[in-house]
Amino acid sequence: MDELLKILQDVKPDVDFASEKGLVDNAVLDSFDIVQIIQQLKDTFDIEITPADIVPENFNSAESLWAMVERLQ
Repeated sequence: MDELLKILQDVKPDVDFASEKGLVDNAVLDSFDIVQIIQQLKDTFDIEITPADIVPENFNSAESLWAMVERLQ
């Protein structure tokens, strides 16, 4: 999870990812941010993120992102 938080901070340094629960719903992340995050997750965790995985529920919080990473590993 620490590695995930570092990736998120690199993409958006001004966001408190530990407490934010509406990253997509509140437009904290835009599509370009999500593309960057997906690429970093693929490279860092050696996972394959399919279009079916790219839904708001998987990207709304660090916790939901981490759950997706763990599921795909």
